[in-house]
Amino acid sequence: MEILKKFHREITPLSNQDCFLVFDRVKDHFHFPVHYHPEFELNFISNGKGVRRIIGDHMQEINNIELVLVGPNLYHGWETHNCTNSDIHEVTIQFQETLFNDELLGRSILKPIDTLLKNAAHGISFSSQTAMALKHRITTISKLEGMEYFLELISILHALANSPDQQLLSTFTINKQDVDSNDKLQKVCSYIQKNHHHKITLNHMADLINMSSVTFGRFIKKHTGKTFVEYLNDVRIGYASRWLIEKDYTISEIAYLSGFNNIANFNRVFKSNKNCTPTEFRENFSGIKKVL
Repeated sequence: MEILKKFHREITPLSNQDCFLVFDRVKDHFHFPVHYHPEFELNFISNGKGVRRIIGDHMQEINNIELVLVGPNLYHGWETHNCTNSDIHEVTIQFQETLFNDELLGRSILKPIDTLLKNAAHGISFSSQTAMALKHRITTISKLEGMEYFLELISILHALANSPDQQLLSTFTINKQDVDSNDKLQKVCSYIQKNHHHKITLNHMADLINMSSVTFGRFIKKHTGKTFVEYLNDVRIGYASRWLIEKDYTISEIAYLSGFNNIANFNRVFKSNKNCTPTEFRENFSGIKKVL
């Protein structure tokens, strides 16, 4: 848990009702810091020769095509580094750890995917041949709808599970118990997720789990690496990011819906969190994006 405090915890736009999230865009640089989140992430990059990949304790400059699966809470990131291309194509697919339960993955037909997801705790890099073979399917998946999308992604995971020359990247994994075994922390996180749009005070949260405000402040800092306000803002910015991507709401409407009652404060917190303004973030995701 100590190591996660060094990195940015991303609050993804996925909700408990969603299956997958896909971003498909062309960019000229990478600016998001090394981070982690509880979702699986499949990341495809083409025209990225010279980009530097960081997965756990592994660091490597990538070639022209890249395909990596990252497991829950394993910190990761890509940096522009020596890449000079202005048309880097990136497709990012995220899905929650709970999408496939143990009983389902225990079925013989899904055993390869079960092994794949377990190995993803180290981060898996797939061969350039595998990336090329799946390029068309990955870059067109965002054009599918509903069940077609769901089945195609499962099919892609199955193809990855059976592909040759997989490379495990990080020598260590993140202990799941370190991340989510604390019942009180789960109670806090669940309450904030459900009530982020309302006013939430430190004293109220401390009362919720029968702690003094001082003890609660230390508790949340120990388990998240952030102050209570920082963590609350992270959750709110996560929802705001999703609405900026999916909805045509104004910036002011999104600020209010995500729990900020001051547009100037929303803009300041958003820029601190995402290294860009809400307007710039929306423009950066002007490519295809879909949550199903």
